[in-house]
Amino acid sequence: MVNFYFVIYKKEKALNSNMKYTFITITNFKKLIAILVLSVLAIIFCISAPIVYSQTKVYTYSIVIDAGHGGIDGGSEGFNGTKESEINLEYAKTLEQYFKDFGFKTIMTRSNENGLYSPFASNKKKDDMLKRKQIIENSSPDLVVSIHMNSFTLSSSRGAQVFYNKDNENSKLLADQIQKQFVLNLTKARKTSQSADYYILNCTSVPSVIVECGFISNQEEETLLNTSQYREKVCYSILCGVVSYLM
Repeated sequence: MVNFYFVIYKKEKALNSNMKYTFITITNFKKLIAILVLSVLAIIFCISAPIVYSQTKVYTYSIVIDAGHGGIDGGSEGFNGTKESEINLEYAKTLEQYFKDFGFKTIMTRSNENGLYSPFASNKKKDDMLKRKQIIENSSPDLVVSIHMNSFTLSSSRGAQVFYNKDNENSKLLADQIQKQFVLNLTKARKTSQSADYYILNCTSVPSVIVECGFISNQEEETLLNTSQYREKVCYSILCGVVSYLM
């Protein structure tokens, strides 16, 4: 696993030859207590990972992690046959562990290869998306991160990118912070986040983003996306972006 390092200054410094991290500044005094809790947890994590929390630990924030597709909806297929629904779930589970180790409460929309639709639904895609919305509404999270892999007919297309609802300012702020970490940590990441019209972004007022971790239609990037090292780097970047947004 990749180690975490955070302190309260605005500066960037190399963590190792493959990764950077961002020093974070306090910008919202109203969240000072939450920030102090997050900072203490980060320091503890640096000293001895993984953290073993007591049963009385208090979660500061709750996050819905949505692994896109599933069941009969496999999503896109990679150049070498990678199934998007399967790799989405791998990334979602890694991200879930990072969030938990940092002290966040996590809610997974799905934790296995099955879709969320009813077997009796006439429109399984619609029913699946409605179930995801219901999970978000029932859990009342602070934010939503939906994990996907991109695909395009032009095989040279590549690079991680974050999408947000243009009418939700907080979603854009969250997307920008995650994208900033991608630019720092991933050599081929897109330079900016982008607005998009997707159901998972529009179905709730909770700050929500879709993270396209890379293009499985690009042979080189597909190979990278299937390595544990790159998966951890992507998920670490998402964590850094989320923490920066919350601060």
